[in-house]
Amino acid sequence: MNLFFGIFLHGIGAFSASVCYTPQKKTVSWSWQTYWLMQAAVCWLLLPVIVAWITIPALALVLAEAPGDAMWRSFILGALYGIGGTAFGLAIRYVGFSLTYAISIGISCVLGTLLPPLYRGELGTILSGAGGGWILSGIAIGAMGIALCGLAGYAKEKDLAKRSNTQTVFSLAIGLPLCLLAGVLSAVYGFSLDQGQPIADVAAQYGAGHFQGNVIYLFSNTGAFLSTMIYCIYLHVKQKTFREYVSLPAASTAGKTALPLNYILAIITGVLWYTQFFFYGLGHVRMGAYQFTSWAIHMIMLVLISTLIGILLKEWVNSSKLTRFYLISAILTLIVSVLVLTYGNYLGAS
Repeated sequence: MNLFFGIFLHGIGAFSASVCYTPQKKTVSWSWQTYWLMQAAVCWLLLPVIVAWITIPALALVLAEAPGDAMWRSFILGALYGIGGTAFGLAIRYVGFSLTYAISIGISCVLGTLLPPLYRGELGTILSGAGGGWILSGIAIGAMGIALCGLAGYAKEKDLAKRSNTQTVFSLAIGLPLCLLAGVLSAVYGFSLDQGQPIADVAAQYGAGHFQGNVIYLFSNTGAFLSTMIYCIYLHVKQKTFREYVSLPAASTAGKTALPLNYILAIITGVLWYTQFFFYGLGHVRMGAYQFTSWAIHMIMLVLISTLIGILLKEWVNSSKLTRFYLISAILTLIVSVLVLTYGNYLGAS
């Protein structure tokens, strides 16, 4: 039951990740970098400190005793993850959201899962153990389901383009390398958490229990914030948008309430983003022998839940029959993937 509860907690985290960026649509007269830096300050800087302080007993002693090399590795890998997130945003401009999502998340799912045990030289031993074959199959099926989601999304974009008769900017030559970069560097976040585990082990010795993973976010998330902040400040300087933090253009139709509302929406985004990994950590410690599968389960459930939310919001109503076929196939494939991964973890736990 501990295993199944862990997967349930991963599902809560994946749901938070699926909806965390929806508030962005309601912001008024804010550039991308203003909104992005504000929400990043909440989820990658402020909340990791607050939550670690609340949930980790004797935090100062934990940090004093934890190995410094683990802190640095987690921080640097987190910074690379921040670069991957920026590449993801840029790739969307050239190949669209669906293809970017499918390629980047698919790569992140596979690499982020297999890289930690491969680095430790444990992958062969793990996969040859009880349930190992099921785990590998579940990851492969999940990557296939993510690819089908991308295909459905691409087909949907083509359906919309036919109806609107508008030309869109599409450049695979630029977008594909950005997708590959985003996928590889996003996978590094799972590796960052893995490399920070010695810090969590010290926290566990001081009674942190299932909350032990929260101490790792002090390093992985602040690393991501650093690289994100550098890029956002570069855009602020280039586009002269620093003033957006204190005032909006006079032509803004929302009046005096728009600026406080923008801050509230950015804070909601940051809280939701951090919530996904708060529950990720709670689920991860319950995964038993195959903890490394947490990243695959999180990524697959994220894509599955976000797709189901899109259906509930009627985003696919006017799609063609072929597009809906791709969509249904993707959902069924993702569900099978989660079930296969769950069974593999069950065999390993047994």
